[in-house]
Amino acid sequence: MKRFIAMLIVAILLIGASTLLYFKFFKVTNSQKIKEEKPLETIDNFDYKLQKRDRSLYKNEFLNLKNILEKDEIDYDEYAKSISKLFIIDLYTLFNKENKYDVGGLEFVYKDIIDNYKLNVENTLYKYLEDNVNNDRKQQLPIVKSIDIVNFEKTTYKIKNKMQEAYKVELKWDYEEDLDYDNKGTIILIKEDKYLYIVEKNSDYTKQTSYENS
Repeated sequence: MKRFIAMLIVAILLIGASTLLYFKFFKVTNSQKIKEEKPLETIDNFDYKLQKRDRSLYKNEFLNLKNILEKDEIDYDEYAKSISKLFIIDLYTLFNKENKYDVGGLEFVYKDIIDNYKLNVENTLYKYLEDNVNNDRKQQLPIVKSIDIVNFEKTTYKIKNKMQEAYKVELKWDYEEDLDYDNKGTIILIKEDKYLYIVEKNSDYTKQTSYENS
């Protein structure tokens, strides 16, 4: 009888431990769930997508990017300007984000630094973003209403211990309502294969100029 009880206790402990591991490592919490929707628009031979929740400023610039990238010959200067605008619009329009984990601009960031970028934004710009999974958020949040290129130039950038050609884009933007968020910043982009990627962003809010592990 004692042996049976001991085996039962061990079984219960094993089940409990397995359940704990499941919830800790495999089950996604409600606050981290991000709704996935079918894109409204895509770009031939590129992975960029326009979503239903994107506002008119982003939609118009996305169509401009689509026009740039679907030409027989891509103008990389215009490509750099366009995704710089899209990145800023998406990052700083917090109004349409589900929660702090729903970080804007991910599709434009260099793949090797996405994790650093996302974590940085979650812990700074998006830190106090309330969850809106149930569509009941009352929080007042910024919406970018206009954006302009202040300066554009070609430069060099060191990544993976190698200097390579890059683009430096300075921007300024305005909001539908001023809530004391950034309104200017500088972006650095590099080219890899046919894509341009953002490798650095400099702004007052994040206090972070590079997301690369060095």
